[in-house]
Amino acid sequence: MNAFCNNISNMAIKSILYEVASSPKPGLVDRHNPGAHKDMDFFTFLSSGSVLGPYFYNCTNIGINFKGQDYTKLLIDIRPIGIKAEEDMFRATGGINTHKGMIFSLGIIAAAAGSLFKENNKKKYTSLTISNRIKLMTKGITEELKGAHNKENLTYGEKLFLKYGFKGIRGEVEDGFISVLKYSLPVFGRLLSEKKYHINDIMVETLIHLMANVEDSNILGRHSIDMLYYSQKQAKKALELGGYLSEEGRSFIKEMDEDFIEKNISPGGAADLLAVTLMLYLIENGDII
Repeated sequence: MNAFCNNISNMAIKSILYEVASSPKPGLVDRHNPGAHKDMDFFTFLSSGSVLGPYFYNCTNIGINFKGQDYTKLLIDIRPIGIKAEEDMFRATGGINTHKGMIFSLGIIAAAAGSLFKENNKKKYTSLTISNRIKLMTKGITEELKGAHNKENLTYGEKLFLKYGFKGIRGEVEDGFISVLKYSLPVFGRLLSEKKYHINDIMVETLIHLMANVEDSNILGRHSIDMLYYSQKQAKKALELGGYLSEEGRSFIKEMDEDFIEKNISPGGAADLLAVTLMLYLIENGDII
């Protein structure tokens, strides 16, 4: 049991570290620059990621020890340690939010994996199996958004829901990370299996696929629906040019980075889903990267 918790925790941390290390990522913090951010850089993300291991271990352990069939209660059970993880993150970064989205998403994945391990003691689970368990855990989570018009102190997600009708990360997890299963995981797995590309290039290419297809709440929060559409259009153009795996596409993505920095565009939602993509792949295939 302890070995499984350690394994899932290590996969989560690896996903976090690989995400931030992948470069270049248009508008995002990477090894080359801080992207469209003035208050954080690559080392801020390393400091934050370094303290989150115990959180993912505990999420997995809570999943293993969960009793009953109402998995929405499992989500409730991990919330207190999620709050603690956010406190540890802010303490490590001096109050800067680097990984709040990943704490939420990867923590849910860890708890789902733990609950599955309790039932059959397997070391690997397909992404679809994890997805279906997450759907059970997060069933009805977007219902909270529908009462937002009656509240005074709105959360970030509630404001975007009222303004655009987008359900954000809550909708994504309630659907079992459908965007990852549909857009990024097939690309990531195919490119890795071809054994022709460096993991950095595969990660960047996978990110561009996510940017082209997901409703990124980070972009909406900073700008408007028009800027989201602009970002998606630029990502689609990059893919049409061959993506990061072609010389022309690679040159365009580097130009995108400069453009996004100038326009203050940060596709952080896509970045979070990139880490989700890697973690689901590792759980399904083992830590073979």
